[in-house]
Amino acid sequence: MSKLKVGLLGGTFNPVHQGHLLIAEQALSQLHLDRVDFLPDFVPPHVDHKDAIAAHHRVAMLQLAIQSNPFFQIELTEIKRQGKSYSYDTMCELRAQHPDVEYYFIIGGDMVAYLDKWYRIDDLVQMVKFVGVNRPGTNSSSTYPVVGISVPEFAVSSSLIRHDLQRGNDVRYLLPDSVLDYIKEHHLYGTR
Repeated sequence: MSKLKVGLLGGTFNPVHQGHLLIAEQALSQLHLDRVDFLPDFVPPHVDHKDAIAAHHRVAMLQLAIQSNPFFQIELTEIKRQGKSYSYDTMCELRAQHPDVEYYFIIGGDMVAYLDKWYRIDDLVQMVKFVGVNRPGTNSSSTYPVVGISVPEFAVSSSLIRHDLQRGNDVRYLLPDSVLDYIKEHHLYGTR
């Protein structure tokens, strides 16, 4: 019996936006995956935790963002474990729980060049297939095996959205309407 092919798109999702959804959909389609799981981190090892809102808000926004796509799910391993989120620890846990799954770890093209700095990367590449999202102007070469996918350029980031929200700028169409409604309802990112 063939293994289930599952993409993992990790991140802080602070907040989730259309770029995240576009990447997940393209990975699903181009790699013929069975589904893509969004993997929100509790405390990312490389981001100042003071910049990330509480995990329960980020998860709630993810649930709203993916609710209409039956091929998208949320993997809460890192949220439940808490503490800093290292991909190696997460993959050990997921592979033990789901030995029938072949995982595809989706990362930005800019991260591909830094794979040699990842915690236990030599072990990690034995556990997952890395998928690099090709972006113009990024160095996506690596000595590690990486499958490349192309995604239409969509220059949006969570930090841009947070910045615009704090200044009262319009962010409509940068993230799902349901996520924007949630942000306003809960007065996140300086909204009133």
